[in-house]
Amino acid sequence: MELQLSRKQAFWVLNGLPAIGPVSLNRLLSAFSGDPCRALAASRAELGSIKGLSSKAVDVLLDWERHFNLEREMGQAEQRGVDFVSCEDAEYPPLLKEISDPPIGLYRLGNYDFRKPSVAIVGTRHCTLYGQSVAQSFARDLAKMGFCITSGMARGIDTFAHKGALEVEGGSTVCVFGCGIDIVYPPENVDLFRQAQVNGAVVSEFPFGRRADRQTFPMRNRVVSGMSHAVIVVESDDAGGSMITARFAGEQGRVVCAIPGRIDQKASRGSHQLIRDGAVLLRSVDDLLEELDHLRLAPELNLGESSLEAEMRLPALEGDEGLVAKALGGGESLSLEELGTKLGKGISEISVLAMTMELKGLLAKRLDGRFEWALR
Repeated sequence: MELQLSRKQAFWVLNGLPAIGPVSLNRLLSAFSGDPCRALAASRAELGSIKGLSSKAVDVLLDWERHFNLEREMGQAEQRGVDFVSCEDAEYPPLLKEISDPPIGLYRLGNYDFRKPSVAIVGTRHCTLYGQSVAQSFARDLAKMGFCITSGMARGIDTFAHKGALEVEGGSTVCVFGCGIDIVYPPENVDLFRQAQVNGAVVSEFPFGRRADRQTFPMRNRVVSGMSHAVIVVESDDAGGSMITARFAGEQGRVVCAIPGRIDQKASRGSHQLIRDGAVLLRSVDDLLEELDHLRLAPELNLGESSLEAEMRLPALEGDEGLVAKALGGGESLSLEELGTKLGKGISEISVLAMTMELKGLLAKRLDGRFEWALR
């Protein structure tokens, strides 16, 4: 059956075909002056002459209807309220067009205006309480200033970055998926998934039903950095996925920033490596604004005390609680035994004190049993 495809439909087909990645797709389109319809109608000889296009990709293109059911895909999109935004559409993120291998299309939930300034906040899934709080605070402060917060909706730092942006009235966030937009992962973030559609967008370059794998996550990461003016790495191991995002950001000409952490924390190794390699060390959002010179992009900026600075100030506590606050100042984490030694108290007494302060929301107990100051 011969199908007369619109340019948008042709982009949709090309985007969903297996065995053809974004680099090959952009080479293919370039060979046909950006015309997706010509690319799908090309002969084997024409396709075979394109440098870097594999023989398997040529076979898939010549028999594309067997590999991608456009009618079914369009039906699912209509049923789920999903838009397919091609690289020619006005709704396509303009920053993303600047990278070397942009997606030729995106599945989108939500009507966010991608022309607004965006900052990506990324980090490890295995984050500390400090990392969670910093990610949420930075996201909240930047959202107040008019920035959209972009991340991958993964567990850990990504989740807290999205949450921080959504805490702000009028705040916006974009969740970039490393799977089909119909697969909410992790499943516990379903509420976040719904909120982002109303206060931003959820996007994916992958067709419905595509599961995440080792290939899709790096592809997702290049989109996270590509649609952002800057990337902030809060916590990451030195081999973590956030380091891939930071590398993409550097290659794409984005501002790469990192939050310093404790030198004995595995989750800080990547951030510290980035700082050693020249990333901007962030102490507050003011450091980022200085790098971006974004005052003209967000003229309503309120440069008073940031929420992170406010949270880091220890409350005026008296007696034993004041001594505990002093012992845990500066991001220190201590076991009950170490707290007892510092305060000169027995384990039973310090245990009751710590429990009382935890119930008040002053202390937080980590998974390893140590206590940290609860930044609220």
